Amino acid sequence: MKPLRYLVAASATVFISVAAFAADPTGTWKWSQPGRGDRPAIEQTLKLELKDGKLSGSLLGFDSPMGKIPDAAIGDASFKDDAVSFSITREFNGRKRVSKYEAKLSGDTLTGSIERSSRNGGTQKSEWTATRGK
Repeated sequence: MKPLRYLVAASATVFISVAAFAADPTGTWKWSQPGRGDRPAIEQTLKLELKDGKLSGSLLGFDSPMGKIPDAAIGDASFKDDAVSFSITREFNGRKRVSKYEAKLSGDTLTGSIERSSRNGGTQKSEWTATRGK
């Protein structure tokens, strides 16, 4: 009977260890987004928190040639199998613009794509790679 107890205890230890090292996107993420035309790149900061299986967070605001861009909460957020996805909705000149972010988490790096509405009513897609701050 004792060997069975040891096997159960060892299995539980391995399970807990694997759960402790499961991927978690919680943290502050930074990346640089190219500016339009001859404008300088924009430094972006994203804060994410995974709590009780739910992903929440916000994309921090920044100063732009169009004025101060406010913080924006993420929506439609999910995290599953190391994949992060969420959307950001911002309003410019009375028009709502939605950007959809998707990325794969690998250590302290998020790599994926952003799909956003373009000025002419279509969509444009760009790649993004963010690094988690220490």
